[in-house]
Amino acid sequence: MSSVLSYIGLLLTSGFASLLDYLAAHVLLCLVPAFIIAGFLSSMVPKEAITRYLGPKASKWISYPASALGGFILAVCSCTILPLFAGIWKRGAGLGPAITFLFVGPAINILAITYTGAAIGFDIAIARLVLSIIFGIIIGLLMAWIFRKEEAQRTQENAENGLFGGQVKVNKAVWILFVLLIGTLIVGTLQVDLFVKVFANIELGLNPSGTLLQALGKVNLSVQGLVLIVMLVIIGFTSWKGFNNIFEGFNRWTYASIAFIFLTVLIAAVSMPVGTTAIGINGRLIGETILLALITWLAAKSFSKDEITGWIWETWKFVKQIFPLLIVGVFAAGIVRVIIPETWVQTVAGRNTIWANMVGVLFGVFMYFPTLVEVPIARMFLDLGMARGPLLAYLLADPELSLQSILVLRGIMGSKKTYVYVGLVAVLTTIAGYLFGLVLTLI
Repeated sequence: MSSVLSYIGLLLTSGFASLLDYLAAHVLLCLVPAFIIAGFLSSMVPKEAITRYLGPKASKWISYPASALGGFILAVCSCTILPLFAGIWKRGAGLGPAITFLFVGPAINILAITYTGAAIGFDIAIARLVLSIIFGIIIGLLMAWIFRKEEAQRTQENAENGLFGGQVKVNKAVWILFVLLIGTLIVGTLQVDLFVKVFANIELGLNPSGTLLQALGKVNLSVQGLVLIVMLVIIGFTSWKGFNNIFEGFNRWTYASIAFIFLTVLIAAVSMPVGTTAIGINGRLIGETILLALITWLAAKSFSKDEITGWIWETWKFVKQIFPLLIVGVFAAGIVRVIIPETWVQTVAGRNTIWANMVGVLFGVFMYFPTLVEVPIARMFLDLGMARGPLLAYLLADPELSLQSILVLRGIMGSKKTYVYVGLVAVLTTIAGYLFGLVLTLI
């Protein structure tokens, strides 16, 4: 009985550790801006402006490359792409282009591709880049064809509502603000010297051998990470009080929540690795501060209170719909990582077989890791004996088929479309890994 309880405790500890790591390090500088951008697209950008290039009546030669390019420019991870996908699909984008955007976005993150080449090999990196674009377009085309009747009905309904009834002019301030919002995402996630270089340090005066730092170190959590988790709790409470009834007017909770969101982004931007006791003032913090100031100024100057209200409400709807599922998925993934023995890697994925590549895809489903984190994990798999074919299958599947992504997609586009999408991704990534492994044996 005690051994069972001990094992359950181990599973729960792993789940909570995964969740703490996710909340402390992964969410804020990419997911928070992504939710805000999704709400902005949903409320500020007319559907006609989206469907002009991504709508079901748009030329495939325009809509699919535009979807792939959009995913490449944003360079975001799988959980970050979900609210953006929901936003453009809700605004009338065709299912095919929207799916292409969903697949390509997290798969061809420019930093992840570069990191993959440096850590694992540029054969894997180039294959990951090229195949992600090709598969994204193929899967989008197949989804559009499989659900063509539903799409035709949706197109007809949109046409009856005048959605495709011509072009529409969008206020220039909308596009300027959109660029600034994308800037917060890029500055917050891009790992270049301009942003990560520390120009000055502010000592907090904490004792490096103190009880708090020792406890945080045991769970690989920094003081910064702990503060960010606390800030997320505060944001959740103030947003519930300030955003849930936003159409009744702004109240003190509304302003407090907005201020806490901005403050949290700035806290996340500073450099403070585990075990350090100083705040590093880096280019990322400076860039985010400038961008947030410009966003605040432009929003107050160029948009009415009703427009801002709609933006906040759409963002809050996405958060309520998606974020709880992300939490459940991350916690579950942390538990599953304990259940799967490490010896499986060499036993079932040590050779380039169809089964081994399927296992690589399953690793991507159950052993989800944030963007960039999957690269050292893949390096670990390689060191443990995983063949390069299954390794590529894992890297292609990991950003697309995580448990939390599947749960969220079911909530966005329904079970049928989600299962078809998951099946297409699983089959294509398995075949890709297998063929890649065969090519390597011939070289």
